[in-house]
Amino acid sequence: MFCRARYLFIAVVVTLGILSMLGACGQKGALYLPDETPTTTPGADVPVAPATSATRPNPP
Repeated sequence: MFCRARYLFIAVVVTLGILSMLGACGQKGALYLPDETPTTTPGADVPVAPATSATRPNPP
């Protein structure tokens, strides 16, 4: 024989499991597939800092 607390515990665990699955079902709104090609503008490259020479010693 099961006690009443065990039935209540099982009901709470099942309810929380169902609610967590419903809450984690993904993005809201319509589903879509991303574009195949990335959308980057030409000329928007990241500027590169000039390299420092490692062969010249620092002056004292």
